[in-house]
Amino acid sequence: MPIRDAPSNGAPCWADLWTSDVDGARRFYGELFGWESSDPQPEFGGYFVFSRDGVQVAGAMGDMGEMKANNRWKVYFATDDADAALERASKEGAQVVAGPMAVADLGVQAVLVDPTGVDFGTWQPGTFNGFTVLDEPGTPCWFDLATRDHDRAVAFYRAVLGWEVDRQVKNAQTTYSLLRTAGGGRPVAGIADASGYLPEGVGGSWTAYWQVDDAAGAVATVERLGGSILMPAQATPFGTVADVADPAGARFKVRTPPA
Repeated sequence: MPIRDAPSNGAPCWADLWTSDVDGARRFYGELFGWESSDPQPEFGGYFVFSRDGVQVAGAMGDMGEMKANNRWKVYFATDDADAALERASKEGAQVVAGPMAVADLGVQAVLVDPTGVDFGTWQPGTFNGFTVLDEPGTPCWFDLATRDHDRAVAFYRAVLGWEVDRQVKNAQTTYSLLRTAGGGRPVAGIADASGYLPEGVGGSWTAYWQVDDAAGAVATVERLGGSILMPAQATPFGTVADVADPAGARFKVRTPPA
């Protein structure tokens, strides 16, 4: 079981869901992934946490008064200096939407929009480091960005998070760059040139992948629970992957790793 005490600087460290249907999300993800959910915490705007076998795996919250949920998952990246990361991001053309903001003693949060128009978050850990278990059923196993401006996105995240290009995979439809944190190690995220397949009017986005034992079975469960199938389970060089959405429309992917 891959366990980490703390994320490397620049690594994906958390994901949370802004949902218009809190009760529905708790039921849906509970049945799909075996997640338990804590009670919404009024002191944190109704934020609550999904756990699996006692390990925290994701966060979620509902509408914030007149601010209605966008039914999207957001991915956060670890930084050891939130102020410096935001300064670099602003210099590279990002828009700072919120933060940096201390969340009790848990850490420092910021939300940004990168120069290609995709939102993401940064997290400077305090007492909370984010994901501690990965690559197990019901936990995160990969993150990638689909963008219309691949080269700009790669340059941006390299400058802001210190990433290094591990390798690129190219075919007739796309270029896919695998990125690792500074200093080496295995890739932690991918950036795909999606200009050839994103529908008209649809922007890019970061996507969290959740590991499952049986991607096809997970797709059937999503459909049974009222979710949508955007791409059925398909074999890829990186395992069997499906693109789905929960009943409120929040997209994510499920993946069964290669044998």
